[in-house]
Amino acid sequence: MAGLDGDVETDDSSPEEESIPTDEAGEEEPVVGEPEEKRDRISKELAAIRKRRSSTDGRRFPAATEDYVLLVGLGYGGLFLLLLLGLSSGAFGEEMSKSTWFDSSMSETFFDISEEVCEDRSKTPWVHVYVDNNALTVKMRAYNLPDGVPMTEWVLSDADGVEVSNGSVLKEYTFFSFAAEAAGEYKIDIDISVYDESKLDYKIVSVDNTTNLTPVKDPLEHSLDLTIASEENTMAFLPWVDAETKKAGELIDDGARPCWNAADLGNWGWVLMGAELGGGRETAMLTGGAAGVPAWYMAFVSLSLSAISLLILYPIMYKVYHRDSDDMLSHEHIERLTRDTIRTTAEELELIIDWDLFGFKERDLSIDIMVPYENTSATMLPSADVRAEILHKLLKEFTLFSVFKPVQITARAVGATASIDFDTGIGVGVDDMGERDVVESGQGAGHVVSDYSTFFRDLHILSRVEDEVRDILNDFFMLRSDVELLMATVVSDEERLSISVIYKPTMKLAIFRFKTKGDLIEDKLKAELNNKLGEILGERKLYIRTRNNLEKFSKKAGAGRVERTSSDPDRIAAVARQGGIAGRMLQTKLFGDILSTVEYTANEKRDFINRWGFWGLIVFVWIPFMASGVLVGAMLGLLSRMNFMRVLLACLFGGMVASITWAYTAEGIVTIMHKYKLEVMIPIAIIAFVGMAVLHMRSTKARRQAELFEDEMFNVFHANIEEKYGITD
Repeated sequence: MAGLDGDVETDDSSPEEESIPTDEAGEEEPVVGEPEEKRDRISKELAAIRKRRSSTDGRRFPAATEDYVLLVGLGYGGLFLLLLLGLSSGAFGEEMSKSTWFDSSMSETFFDISEEVCEDRSKTPWVHVYVDNNALTVKMRAYNLPDGVPMTEWVLSDADGVEVSNGSVLKEYTFFSFAAEAAGEYKIDIDISVYDESKLDYKIVSVDNTTNLTPVKDPLEHSLDLTIASEENTMAFLPWVDAETKKAGELIDDGARPCWNAADLGNWGWVLMGAELGGGRETAMLTGGAAGVPAWYMAFVSLSLSAISLLILYPIMYKVYHRDSDDMLSHEHIERLTRDTIRTTAEELELIIDWDLFGFKERDLSIDIMVPYENTSATMLPSADVRAEILHKLLKEFTLFSVFKPVQITARAVGATASIDFDTGIGVGVDDMGERDVVESGQGAGHVVSDYSTFFRDLHILSRVEDEVRDILNDFFMLRSDVELLMATVVSDEERLSISVIYKPTMKLAIFRFKTKGDLIEDKLKAELNNKLGEILGERKLYIRTRNNLEKFSKKAGAGRVERTSSDPDRIAAVARQGGIAGRMLQTKLFGDILSTVEYTANEKRDFINRWGFWGLIVFVWIPFMASGVLVGAMLGLLSRMNFMRVLLACLFGGMVASITWAYTAEGIVTIMHKYKLEVMIPIAIIAFVGMAVLHMRSTKARRQAELFEDEMFNVFHANIEEKYGITD
């Protein structure tokens, strides 16, 4: 994870200062220009850190402050989701769903900025009337009517009381158009009656059937004034706004607004959550404000979403990435750890590292490593597997030391053996590549039988060994139904017998279903060869390597997460595997992309927080910067190594103020838009906020990718190889 150690040192040392000469046996010599005392100090510090991180303190969960914060977040998140689910689904009962207690109680407090308390109509019949100016219609719907067949009648009259239009339907809802009416003042009279047809010998199927019937109760009557205005659009100067004269209606109703019931609040809770996750806090507030959702409820949903994400994800990030000062690795520690790990791995793989061309650079976003190596007579791995093996060992060490910065390794074969193809066996055991004689025989066999004096003294014994190995391999894989042999390469000399085997699973969708570990197959095959070769093997040591042809690079390298660039699929950045459920969750594709983008954004804003500290973090979370928010703020606190509780309090307070500010501001914005006939701008603003959020995330990800996979060191490395060895790609 970039930047958790504080400011990252850049590696400005020259190639001569970085080089590590090797003797013929490939043993590493001291780094030129590095005193032995300094080497001993770094080694001792690494050993001490390794000992501390390898030991367990026996603490159980929960133990630290962040553990309890995580439990609070999980608990509140569960209660909040349970509340929304219960309200929206009616699981709490019909009486609760229809109850307006929440809104009516809040409207009596200072949290509701409307001029009057909302009216509780949960138990009395009432009709909701509103204007849809996009369709130039007046819509009405009745609530809490008694059981029976409802009939809605309406009459539209002008200012002189002359009836203009009317209508009636056997429904509790209807609408009428005012598009043909002239500008002026009008009055709407609504009459809703309910009839009981259970005692009739016929069904009420039309309005005419109600002529001689008596309503169940007195009709629900409602009157209100309608003002129709015709004027030029205020925003006609904008290119996307229609410039023609527009007609709009406005209802004048002196009654108090009806209180929202619990079911409607629950449904809108999901809508507001989706809008905030998709387009940010601003989008959610404008969406809710346009629908008339109470400001206090919009603030509650937004603040709850911020609190849940902060209380859950911040402790997880803290537990995974935070390190005590004594356990933090400096640039020198990471470079020493890298060199030592690569040297040890090279010895195991029988490789010779060209330390003169070896490259190491720790950047803000990644650790870049260039490994030039020469194959030896015991090497049996292609370059892709050499890179995977080195990366596997290095990431294992980085996991122990909690170094979670992406690692980029380029491993390239150099020297006389650079052209050997271990996937086919071509060139293995041949001095002069122009004199090779490749023989293919048997199932999957691809071995070399050319005379190679350094490797073989007795061609007859070699042929016998190869024949025996081929037969054993064929029998071994013939008896297994889950895998089949693709290719085997055999190299033998007086001291060793080296075998490279490539196999593939036989089942369908094996990349997902094949669970057998490569180490298990390798161990069984090695035991089989040791048992059956017997005297033929003699004093030779047996070296065997197996490879699943379908196994992904990330799995072979033991990486927790792998990033690739679309321009060059061979370029990868691998992150060390993190332990525990939290670590695995953060390294999934979804959370990994989110976390890397958040981290990159936080790094860009890091100077601001370093300068202003706690109060700067509050302002950053509060003010609606693009890509600001509680999670980015928490990451900034981590990068600046602020105290856990200070970061938590700053982000909670900033998020709370931001949610309240936007909730009450959105209601005012929507009111102004309605006043100046700018309703068309509300959906445009919502779409604009969503679009900006998406574009910002995409552009941030693209900038991070470009910076992560920059080519400067990569190109210099290959140019140096070409200059020294004359090898081109």
